[in-house]
Amino acid sequence: MKIPAPNLWPAARIGQRWLLRARRQEALVDSHRMVFLERGQPGPGRPTLVLLHGFAAMKENWGLWMQRLPANWHLLVPDLPGLGESQYHSDANYGYESQANRLSQWLSGYATDNLHIAGSSMGGAIASVLAHTLETPPRSVTLLNSAGIPEHADVDIDAPFKSDRDAILIPGDWAGVYRMFNSVGNGKPTLPGVAMTGLLGTDLLQRQVSLRHIFNDMLSDALAPARYLGPETPPLQVQWGDKDVITPTRCVDWFGTATPHAEVHVFRGVGHLPMLEAPGRSAAVLKAFIDRHSS
Repeated sequence: MKIPAPNLWPAARIGQRWLLRARRQEALVDSHRMVFLERGQPGPGRPTLVLLHGFAAMKENWGLWMQRLPANWHLLVPDLPGLGESQYHSDANYGYESQANRLSQWLSGYATDNLHIAGSSMGGAIASVLAHTLETPPRSVTLLNSAGIPEHADVDIDAPFKSDRDAILIPGDWAGVYRMFNSVGNGKPTLPGVAMTGLLGTDLLQRQVSLRHIFNDMLSDALAPARYLGPETPPLQVQWGDKDVITPTRCVDWFGTATPHAEVHVFRGVGHLPMLEAPGRSAAVLKAFIDRHSS
């Protein structure tokens, strides 16, 4: 008789939340129960920063940033609908525009004129759309190794899009989980990658159906952010790891033409997740950027 591996993640999640001094909150968004972390409160001169995680990830990915960002900032860190602790519906659409519309509805409940958005990978693609659909635009947007960015200037952003990244991002067994956590970094096995395999593997393997659904919805309009990003985009910061194997560094070149006002940081020796692989450097450049664009 095969004994299933224990799911250690719920207990670890509670411990991390306690260490971060964040509150677990819930909201109902487009019939989804959405769980999010909140730290601090909105107030005069105080940034409200929304952090959007990537595909097959969760709000806890931002823990190392949350440790380093100013304690007086107001932080909102959701599990995107369909992922983490938030609700998944088999009949819902999880494309970038649908997710942005849900978040826009959620954020309308917060009274702040000092909103900033940062997103990693899939979260970056959603942030790109969200920044252009909010009734009041954010004061800044930061994209970390964002999905949805063309790899060269002559890509047809409306053409059908194919991707083989699902082979890495939707693991079907424990070997796949190990490969995933040691590919999204700089491509080399790491101690954190091994630890994350043990900690999150059981949870990930239980999500294969929902992850496939969400991945396919993303692909249905894979380059949607390219329709939104342009000269009218709010102040934009781009962070990228030069060892990324998921969203190649050549994507950064596209910003030079589409958003020439963007502030670009390419981190040497870093892969797909700067906020986990280089949290000190990436949080520092974000803080300086937000300080310059806060009220």
